Parts: sequence; C-alpha cells; structure tokens
Amino acid sequence: MAKEAFDTSLNSDDLLLRLKTLSNKKIVEEETIIFIDEIQEAVDPITPIKFLVSNSKIRFIFSGSLLGVKMNDITSIPVGFLTTYQMYPMDFEEFILSVGVNVKTIEYLNDCFMNEKEVDSIIHKQMIGLFNLYLVVGGYPKAVTTYIKTKDINKVNSVLNEIDSAYRMDITKYNKTNKLLIQDIYDLIPSESNSQNKRFILKNLNENIRFYKCETSFTWLKNSGTCLFVHNVDNPTYPLLASKERTLFKLFLADVGLLTYKLYQGNQVSILNGNDKLNYGAVYEAGVAQELAAHGFNLFYNNHKGRGEVDFLIENKDKVIPIEVKSGKDYKKHSALNNLLLTKEFNIDEAIVLSNANFSKKNNIKYLPIYMIMFFNNQYNEEEKIVNIDISSLI
Repeated sequence: MAKEAFDTSLNSDDLLLRLKTLSNKKIVEEETIIFIDEIQEAVDPITPIKFLVSNSKIRFIFSGSLLGVKMNDITSIPVGFLTTYQMYPMDFEEFILSVGVNVKTIEYLNDCFMNEKEVDSIIHKQMIGLFNLYLVVGGYPKAVTTYIKTKDINKVNSVLNEIDSAYRMDITKYNKTNKLLIQDIYDLIPSESNSQNKRFILKNLNENIRFYKCETSFTWLKNSGTCLFVHNVDNPTYPLLASKERTLFKLFLADVGLLTYKLYQGNQVSILNGNDKLNYGAVYEAGVAQELAAHGFNLFYNNHKGRGEVDFLIENKDKVIPIEVKSGKDYKKHSALNNLLLTKEFNIDEAIVLSNANFSKKNNIKYLPIYMIMFFNNQYNEEEKIVNIDISSLI
C-alpha cells in the first residue's frame, strides 16, 4: 500500500495525504519520522519527498536492498536533503554480543589488543570457537536470529538458501539487460574465492571475454552490496588508491556465512570442530574482508610476481599496514609479507598476521588472534582537518 502511495501520488501534498491515511498514528510536522522498509519497490520514492522534507519538516528513513543500484534510477537526487549509509551484515562484535558474550569480556579482549598481551588460554579457545561459528552463521540478522533460537545449523542453512535465492531473483528483476552475465559472475564467486590465488579470473567466466565488455555487470554487483571487491595495487605505498588496478581484484560475497554455506554446505561442522586438515583460507579471508569493509576500510591487496601476494593492505593515516590471514598451523610462514617489509622504498614499519594462535610479536610483525579483527577501526583525528592559514599580509 505504501508502494502504491509513492507510485500513484500526483504531487508531494497528495503523497503526504495518502501516508497520513495509511498511518495509524498522527503525523506531526517537525516531530514525526516516517520509516519505510523495502523502499526499492517504489519507482521513485526520493524525488517527491524533497518538498515534504523542506516544506513540512517531516523526516523520512528509507531502507531496502539494492539501493546502491536503485538510486541510479532516481529522477532528481535532493542534494542537501539526503544522507545515505551503507549497511553491512552484522560484524563479529555484534554477532558475539547477540549470542550472549558479556561486554566485560569484549573490554578485556580490547585491552589485550591495545596493550599487546596474550589472551587467557580458556577465553582464547572459546573465542576461536565463536569466530568459527560466525564463519558458518554469518551476519545476516535472520540467520543469526535463527541460530540463537534453534542452535540448528540446518535451519540456518535454510535461511541462507532463501537469501541466496532472493539475490538471484533480484538480479533478474532489477537488471534486465545483463542478468545472465551477472548471474554467471555471482555463481562463480565461491569457486574463484576458493582458488589458489583467490583472484577472479575472467577466462573462467568466458574464454574470450574482455573486462571492458563486462565491467558494468561487475559494477552492478558492487553497487548492489552483494559482493566485496578487493583490488590489487601495484605500488603498496600511501595513498593506495593511486595505484589501484581496475581489472585485477578478488571478489567475495558480502556475507561470510553465505559464502561458507555455498562452499561447504553439508560439511560446516568440520569448521565448527576446528578441523585443521581442510583449507579454510577462503572463508577466513572473506571474514576479514567483511570486518574491514564494515569498519570503514577500503579493501586492497598486493600481488607481485617477484615478491608474492599479501592478502590485505590497509591505511593508518599516511602509513600502509599489510595483513596476512592464516587458517592453518604454519602461520609464521609468510615470505610475501617478509619481502614487502624488506623493500625499504615502501617504508612499511609494521605488519600483522591473523590466525588461530594467541598473541605474539617478533620484530615488526604482530601475530594476532583472528577474532581481534573486530578491533580494527578506521579512525582519524577530526582536529587534523581543521586548517587555519595566515593571510594577514594579504588583507
């Protein structure tokens, strides 16, 4: 009914009248906030509310899937009246709070992270178990709620299957032109992310395809929020964006639980049991990518024929920090990371290795438990953005 109100209203006043009719509460100017979910179903919900916001002082909150794609179809973006936020699946900290972990425990872990201390062995073991559970359940609220209520991974899998089917339907519904190509890319993501170098290989999509012919399909997936792109940089120095390679990237599903389901459905218990005989590199790396993206980091990696591949590069102010993600016991073997650190021209002071092991440090490499990724925040100092220039002699 709300969709019909937006699609058939003659003007903003007519829309407001219809919304008042639909609401079971009185709409009061300057006091009411109208929240509408699944707003992507309306043809153009943004343009008519510009006048309502400016004239009636009524505030709107819209939410929905694929809004990054849908916004491209809006007739007139109300500059100055619209603030957009990218929503991500629940991150690991939100997940463990949901399943009952005490805030004091998180504070203790954060203290260990900040002060570079080992975590109590019992707490460490349980946190690794929770991270493995997160890899299986993921961060979609419905999947998390289903796990909390039932503790049944099969029922969680049913939810993830529904979400996967909904994504596939959205592709056919919202992109008529390239839907087959987009579906092919989407279907290839699990196997490509589980390959040896995890880079998305175009020839696996089509032997003769060229990137420029399918770039719009990749862009659609990125804007839809369905996937996470990790771009290669050929020069691992600040700023990383300056040497981003447009056609070389790794591609993960936006939710690690969905990726794990598609890769290991029927065998997820082995992850929960910590079976180290299987290679879980893809889901571990996907989990880290998901955390970094949710915490505001741009996603980059570095692959060089002579030095090897480093999983992630992040920026801390004007410094670049390389990150390696290890799912096995050989977490202290990282030749590509060593090569990067030894290249003086890159001016890299420290590196991080994330694994199942407890905290340790050797020279300029920190070995952190993988669950501590939840404490990586892209923070910046607001005061550094305040610039006062002396122009007294020019006045």
